[in-house]
Amino acid sequence: MTTKSDVLIIGGGPVGLSCAYYLLKSGRKVTLLDAKEIGKGSGSGNAGHIVPSHIIPLAAPGVVTSALKWMLDPAHSPFGMKVSLDPNYILWLLKFVLACNDGNVQRSIKPLNDLGQLSAKNFAQIIAEEKFDCSYQEKGLLFLYKTEKAFHDGRHEGEFMQKHGIPVSVYDKAKIHEVEPAALDDIIGGVHFTGDSHLNPAVFLKLLSDRVRAMGAEMLENTPVTGFESAGGKVKVVRTSAGAFEAEHVILAAGALSSSVARDLKLNIPIQPARGYSMTMSATKTMPSHALILGERRIAVSPMGGILRFTGRLEVGNYSMEPNPVWLERIENSAREYLRLDEKLDVKETWAGLRPTTPDGMPIIGRSPKHNNLIFATGHAMLGLSLGPGTGQVVAELINGKETAFDLRPLSLERF
Repeated sequence: MTTKSDVLIIGGGPVGLSCAYYLLKSGRKVTLLDAKEIGKGSGSGNAGHIVPSHIIPLAAPGVVTSALKWMLDPAHSPFGMKVSLDPNYILWLLKFVLACNDGNVQRSIKPLNDLGQLSAKNFAQIIAEEKFDCSYQEKGLLFLYKTEKAFHDGRHEGEFMQKHGIPVSVYDKAKIHEVEPAALDDIIGGVHFTGDSHLNPAVFLKLLSDRVRAMGAEMLENTPVTGFESAGGKVKVVRTSAGAFEAEHVILAAGALSSSVARDLKLNIPIQPARGYSMTMSATKTMPSHALILGERRIAVSPMGGILRFTGRLEVGNYSMEPNPVWLERIENSAREYLRLDEKLDVKETWAGLRPTTPDGMPIIGRSPKHNNLIFATGHAMLGLSLGPGTGQVVAELINGKETAFDLRPLSLERF
């Protein structure tokens, strides 16, 4: 039996749910399916940072050199990679290395800035309109530094961001301890991206999922896609474990699994998983007052009401979602280098999730070059939550034949 749908969304994470929300608001009928539980995948355990300040892509000058240096210090390295002879993986690595140049940064700044600013605006609007209680705070993102070199590099990056309209404040040692009392005495300075915000991602996604369901979406959990049938430049049938679907429009928002889900479509979707970790604990006696990045260690810190979360590590090519206890311990140890923490933390949850990473560090948003009813909304790396509402809006505009909020051509699959 084949079910007919208006818009079929594959993937129930931050991006898929955001697409559903904006399509439903525009009057479309939506079927949303996920291979596991909707709203409880990799987006739920992340740092919860909403960061329009992140306009520099993952593939940038100096990244390869830094990664090699980090790998010589495995006890503290924020970066890791799987050793594999898989041709697709090796090709992805080669493309990533070649993309780590200034030209890629210059090409990426405007689309990442446009998408980031739109998403930040949409987050504030959704949370206000829907009255979501998800520990949302517009207090910026504060980077803490222990060494002169890292502080110098942080200030330099902040100056670069300011030239592109990102609000930045730089704090000396006296000011940083006034602003963030949880910082240890040897923190020498900080850079504050004051236009950023943060929330509890699991709570936000649960509220958004409930709202999307209440708006009339058909929600199918534990329903993996098993294949596609294409003809005449269209996706004709999407086969799933729950039966076949014929949809006017299909949105691929399957995150790190997008390439494997779409293998029948014979498209080059160059996405590799990048595993990250988080640990969540009860509030500490001296809670950080801001969302933080611990500069030299690249650890994200997120106060979320009565809980505190540390997030870190980027392991390219690893599909496992099993948290590695060695790395969780190292993340905690790194956090203790910067923050006043209780002697024993009351850890409530440990997590590992997969970020869908493209070779140039930008998402893939736009129509398929071979199927006029297939739209990609994937490849957001660590920014799937942060860029979800903006992606949802432009995908809805695309499907409804409207002019999109900004030019999507730099984000198309055809750039590869």
